[in-house]
Amino acid sequence: MFQYKCLNPISACGTSLFTEEYKQVEELQEADAVLVRSAAMHDMQDVPNLLAVARAGAGVNNIPIADYSDKGIVVFNTPGANANGVKEMVIAGMLLASRDLIGGNKWVEENKEDPNITKAMEKAKKAFAGREIQNKKIGVIGLGAIGVLVANAAHNLNMEVYGYDPFLSVKSAWNLSRAVHHVSSIDEIFENCDFITIHVPLLDSTKNMISAEGIAKMKKDAVILNFARNGLVDEDALVAALENGKLAHYVTDFPTPKVAGVDGVIAFPHLGASTEESEDNCAEMAVEQLMDYLENGNITNSVNYPNTQLGVCQTQGRISILHRNIPNMLTRFTGAFAKDNINITEMSNKTKGDYAYAIFDVDSQITEGSVQHITDIEGVLKVRVIK
Repeated sequence: MFQYKCLNPISACGTSLFTEEYKQVEELQEADAVLVRSAAMHDMQDVPNLLAVARAGAGVNNIPIADYSDKGIVVFNTPGANANGVKEMVIAGMLLASRDLIGGNKWVEENKEDPNITKAMEKAKKAFAGREIQNKKIGVIGLGAIGVLVANAAHNLNMEVYGYDPFLSVKSAWNLSRAVHHVSSIDEIFENCDFITIHVPLLDSTKNMISAEGIAKMKKDAVILNFARNGLVDEDALVAALENGKLAHYVTDFPTPKVAGVDGVIAFPHLGASTEESEDNCAEMAVEQLMDYLENGNITNSVNYPNTQLGVCQTQGRISILHRNIPNMLTRFTGAFAKDNINITEMSNKTKGDYAYAIFDVDSQITEGSVQHITDIEGVLKVRVIK
């Protein structure tokens, strides 16, 4: 029996996948697994039984990754599950920045009691004139699941698309339209594009990646769209550029006191993935990944441990080991098995940064003594007997 806790409301499309072998609990200290969306977990350190956390979404800034990694707690996210919802918001944001639909709608609301509104609007509408996005240039920074969808959609809208991603995956490359210009320098996007949309995680290396220096290289009246993470754009430089007329608009899903209310800012309350479909997709993926890890020891889409799969165990036993990525660990594990006369039939050992993960299928029963021999090896963080 596995016990799980939901820190936020999670779509029933996901939680309904749990079998009778799973029980929902109220106390975090009792949970083997946690499902979370936006709840802050940094103060949740008293987690003696916790094996895994699944974030129903992409960002994991609300989870103490470093602390949990040291405790052998695997953290999952759901990349791509909400990609279409975010893509549609980007396209909508681009249209709102091109055509003053918000201003026009406000005018109608303000004049709705005017009996001559039909006549008055013919004079008023010139104040809300805009421009079309067809044949304009858009730069997509980050060509992951969302960036690829945005790039392809923009191409289908007859825009000229520039894409920048020095770490473009094979999967993304296959899905990306051949019409996209894959540039090798982010400056090419800054210098050439009318619209610039950013789709990268917030890391030390990406913080304020759109800076005063980058904005200075942009076209006059360029539009920046940020539906990825707050912190990717230097807000001081951004506000200055809007105020002096360098930029036309900043469209963001992350309003802050510094940008909310600034002329030229079109802001939304983090609505990118707020669709029924996105929430359902994220919940399903999060639960499926949790179940596969808890039942089989397989890891898919972890942010702190490597993807590792051995399918469903077909032998007498399976044991998994979360450990530090240091030399000779595999030799020590196999030595411990040999000492206990346990024959390994299949194995996988993967690394990710400072951490590593090993799964061993064996042809005999795994004893408590064998588990202790492995647990005693320096650098081992957690050992689980899967079968």
